[in-house]
Amino acid sequence: MKDKKQNKRINGGHRLLFFCILCLFGLYVAVSYAEEQPQREQSKTFLLDQYRHPGAQILTGNVQFQHDGVLMYCDSACFYEATNSFDAFGHVKMVQGDTLDLVGDMLLYNGLDQLARVRHNVVLTHRESKLYTDSLDYDRLYELGYFFEGGKLVDKDNVLTSDWGQYSPPTRQAVFNYNVKLENPKFTLISDTLNYNTLTSMAEIVGPSNIDSGDNHIYSESGFYNTQTEEAILLDRSIVTNKGRKMVGDSLYYDSKSGVGEGFRNVVYTDEVNKNMLTGNYCYYNDSTGYSMATDSAVAIDYSQRDTMYMHADTFKVYTFYMDTDSMYREVRGYHKVRSYRMDVQSVCDSLVFDSRDTCITMYRDPIVWNGGQQVLGEVIKVYLNDSTIDRIHVIDQTLSVDRIDSVHYNQVAGKEMTSYFRDGEMYETWVNGNVYVDYYMFDDDSLMIGLNYTETTELKLFMKDAGLYGGNLSDSHDTAQSALSVQFCLVRLYPSVEQRRYIRMAPQKVRDGA
Repeated sequence: MKDKKQNKRINGGHRLLFFCILCLFGLYVAVSYAEEQPQREQSKTFLLDQYRHPGAQILTGNVQFQHDGVLMYCDSACFYEATNSFDAFGHVKMVQGDTLDLVGDMLLYNGLDQLARVRHNVVLTHRESKLYTDSLDYDRLYELGYFFEGGKLVDKDNVLTSDWGQYSPPTRQAVFNYNVKLENPKFTLISDTLNYNTLTSMAEIVGPSNIDSGDNHIYSESGFYNTQTEEAILLDRSIVTNKGRKMVGDSLYYDSKSGVGEGFRNVVYTDEVNKNMLTGNYCYYNDSTGYSMATDSAVAIDYSQRDTMYMHADTFKVYTFYMDTDSMYREVRGYHKVRSYRMDVQSVCDSLVFDSRDTCITMYRDPIVWNGGQQVLGEVIKVYLNDSTIDRIHVIDQTLSVDRIDSVHYNQVAGKEMTSYFRDGEMYETWVNGNVYVDYYMFDDDSLMIGLNYTETTELKLFMKDAGLYGGNLSDSHDTAQSALSVQFCLVRLYPSVEQRRYIRMAPQKVRDGA
């Protein structure tokens, strides 16, 4: 019996405690609800006009409201206590803390939704930023203000305008849509959609956008632009142009102040002024110094002449000297596994240098040059260009020239130094000096191969016509396997002409037929 009475007392105590908690919770809800209602702080006059404003308290003269830490001021107001709202008119001002002010001519405030609708001559001030518009809705629950009839945000040196936009004071993030324009004394940005942060002064590009800054122009559909430092990070095949130079890539970095640009993945750098192009998976250029570089599948293309030259290497670098002067010139340097191609000349080497002053290509480490059916080798090869054709080729040390007659026979000339001269893309003279060795095949007037001649001399000059050798001069001291050839050197055709080469393969058949 004692245990039962004790259990009843314990249960009764629990019920009383639970009842007290419910009462306190209800009191808390009631107090909270009361705090959420807008409180009229002061006004000079108080009226009731149930005919014109049913259910409204009409307040005039320095009206003040307070709601959840926000103070609101106006000249007059209609306070609807039943709906927890009021309409304010004349010199409307809403103050939240010491960082946010909102002013306008009219305010429609709903205390339940905590939505403030401000109309006419609206100015939202948050720290150093000001937002001007004619209509603004400010949601206090989400702390977000948005305009829909055109607006202007002024932040430091930046002025942003658009047809629609929103601004969040806590994150200081603004979103602009339709006819967006960002104006700065140093540049102008035009877009259809733009995100902007007033804390970092960073503009986020999320739609087709154009940025103009003096001679610089940027087109991008995705990226970031720092309006203070004028640095851009651009994505999705953006385009950067400056004074006839253009860079396109999967992603780009560009510093407008220093003129430095970098491209990553599938980059194309074009210099329309000097008519050349660099491509690669990484490119770098500096407008102020005229230096550019491409690597990782790098290709250099020069279309300044009538015939375009293509070059491939591990890395290409372009240097500009005496920039912006009459003495300006450029050097293109290619490093490792270099390949070049033009219609009239092709080459391979380990590295090369192209100098725009004399339009000379200098090739190093095992260079080989092809011109038509001729192949030239040496320690160093210099190819001099004139307009769109070769002017001359200079081969230095351990030179070898091989001329293809057919798939079996080749004429060969070796020496210490060799220079070949061209006219209209055809070789017309070759000069060989130092330890000259010559192997050549002779042909008669019927284009029959009649023998092989081997000659050693100290100096040799060869004269070509119609892609064939028709004469030459040897030095006074020489040794030849056919002494009669030295007398008839200018009379016998040593290299077949183009027409004769067509009949070389027919020679054995002519001999068998007794021709």
